[in-house]
Amino acid sequence: MEFEWNAKGLEYMEKRTFTVGVLTVSDKGAAGLREDVSGKVVEEILTEAGYRIERYCIVADEKGEIEEELLRMSDVMSLNLVITTGGTGFSPRDITPEATKSVIERETPGISEAIRINSLSVTPKGMLSRGVSGIHGNTLIINLPGSPKAVRESLEYILSPLEHGLEILLGQASECAR
Repeated sequence: MEFEWNAKGLEYMEKRTFTVGVLTVSDKGAAGLREDVSGKVVEEILTEAGYRIERYCIVADEKGEIEEELLRMSDVMSLNLVITTGGTGFSPRDITPEATKSVIERETPGISEAIRINSLSVTPKGMLSRGVSGIHGNTLIINLPGSPKAVRESLEYILSPLEHGLEILLGQASECAR
């Protein structure tokens, strides 16, 4: 646990460290034919921001494998946040959003919309991302694109409000922060 000054600067308040799972969805990555740069970008950004990476894995573009890993990270490991990268495009094998939708209980469309809006400010191709986000139990699951550049742009864009959303989800948000 870390501590920081509160808004009045008079006392310390506890700052929560969030636990994270990183799931890369890639046929070639799972087969060892491609290095997973995007998953490493997620790890780098979140570690630097104070999040604790508890699990990192690569699975093929198979709905059952994706669902199984999302459920392991949320139900078995009780991670606070799961970030997926890859499988959000138009290819027939891109089924990460469908696997995610089958696992989440409540969608969080604002996160996915913000990611697309930010991507559109960089390239019109941002509209082609089908990524979704939502909540399963006490775990927030967010789909990011597969490109390392798009992962960095997306994650850095949502990082600040993401912490507050996780605090609310986990019942850790202070009344003055809401």
